[in-house]
Amino acid sequence: MSHNKSGRLVRWREKYGAIAVAISCICSAIVSWGNNWILTGILVLGVFFCGLIGIFDIKRANQKRK
Repeated sequence: MSHNKSGRLVRWREKYGAIAVAISCICSAIVSWGNNWILTGILVLGVFFCGLIGIFDIKRANQKRK
């Protein structure tokens, strides 16, 4: 039973891990908006790249399932 739950966690992490990172980056960017423009720029780029990676991970997982 424990192995089954860890398997679910691994599958979830493969599929949605990058999206979770992108969401945390956007939250950090909103909080730091205007305080430090270099950090804000890096976080916005992180949102962009992690979001793209997340979208392609979800597409790949859906194609793999079919």
